[in-house]
Amino acid sequence: MTRILRFHPAWAVAAVAFVALVGAAGFRATPSVLLHPLHAEFGWPLATISAAVSVNLLLYGLTAPFAAALMDRFGIRRVVAAALVLVALGSGLTVFMTASWQLVLCWGVLVGLGTGSMALAFVATITGRWFVQRRGLVTGVLTAGGAAGQLVFLPLVAVVVRDHGWRTAALVVAGAALAVVPLVGWLLREYPADLGVPAYGAAEVVSPAPPAGGAGARAVSVLANAARTRPFWLLAGGFAICGATTNGLVGTHFVPAAHDHGMAETTAAGLLALVGLFDIVGTIASGWLTDRVDPRLLLGAYYALRGASLLVLPGLFAGTAEPSMLVFVVFYGLDWVATVPPTVALCREWFGGAGAVVFGWVFAAHQLGAAFAATGAGLVRDRLGDYAVAWYAAGALSIGAAGLSLLIRRRGPAQSTTSTSFQNATRSRTISASGFGSG
Repeated sequence: MTRILRFHPAWAVAAVAFVALVGAAGFRATPSVLLHPLHAEFGWPLATISAAVSVNLLLYGLTAPFAAALMDRFGIRRVVAAALVLVALGSGLTVFMTASWQLVLCWGVLVGLGTGSMALAFVATITGRWFVQRRGLVTGVLTAGGAAGQLVFLPLVAVVVRDHGWRTAALVVAGAALAVVPLVGWLLREYPADLGVPAYGAAEVVSPAPPAGGAGARAVSVLANAARTRPFWLLAGGFAICGATTNGLVGTHFVPAAHDHGMAETTAAGLLALVGLFDIVGTIASGWLTDRVDPRLLLGAYYALRGASLLVLPGLFAGTAEPSMLVFVVFYGLDWVATVPPTVALCREWFGGAGAVVFGWVFAAHQLGAAFAATGAGLVRDRLGDYAVAWYAAGALSIGAAGLSLLIRRRGPAQSTTSTSFQNATRSRTISASGFGSG
């Protein structure tokens, strides 16, 4: 008979994961408040300093699938602890730098690899192992940790930079990352079976399957097998558009676009922060809905509504924050990353135990879309003198993403063995690629 727990350890694991995710988001976003102090001290062009941020964003996305595979191979605690140490090294070593390439190495490579290892694929791993019931809700709460991290950290880091200088701020970030390591080692357990309990909402204790082959080979083999399926490309295509229409376009260009129309940069930045606040509410609500509603329908609705909001945005810009713009901020904020819980759910539905690694690759597509849109919107502004075409294109793409989402089939009886056969094929390919025999 299954042991009944008053407090299931899954909630402690989720709480520690939330702390790590809040920190990762804050650490990743910190360079945005260091741009001008570094420019003032070293005289480096802003484009050169921004290159470190670009490398950071790219690695943040590309690291995710390999980090998920490493968690399967070596354990969550080891990977997250190592990631926090990388963040601490990357931030702490900046106080000794004398050349711009060192900034790219520290904030771009080290912090990018560290925060990428604690990205949304980490969320998929935690919820996939520890939760059966409330899985969508917990996914939403953990995803919201990313927005919370930026809201909590950036104002504090900005104050430290203003009052004590950027070096002190860099050391504060390094210290904060190291402070989380003992918490991870103490409370972040690998599997419910390690404690002799079932996952939250499950009836039986299930022992995890032993990892097959190396982590890198597993990540690549998962991609090779997933790329043969239609759902993967539909999910990756939709999520690439998601990244393009959030981090890439709005996150990067909303403030300068508002400034083009006479709005003060501080006002525009405040509106963007408000987007992040409503993002927390929207993502948690999306997780709750994902437990109850067909995730394909949710994705279709989210992308369609986002597309409609972007199509009307060019007409809302003014010199002040008009009520219509505030309505857009609230509406768009609720939709910002509401797409994550249903996307994670569909990856798990179609790819089973490999769902976290597949989602890592889908998230990499998200970041590639973001990078493309950030550059493309800048080119539109340079060539045409405003961002209108970029907003309209983003709106049309979002509506297209809604169509892609609705094309994903639910896994019915004919596909009942899809996830099992996918995992078996991945395992076989991984063992072969790693040079191991079957025993």
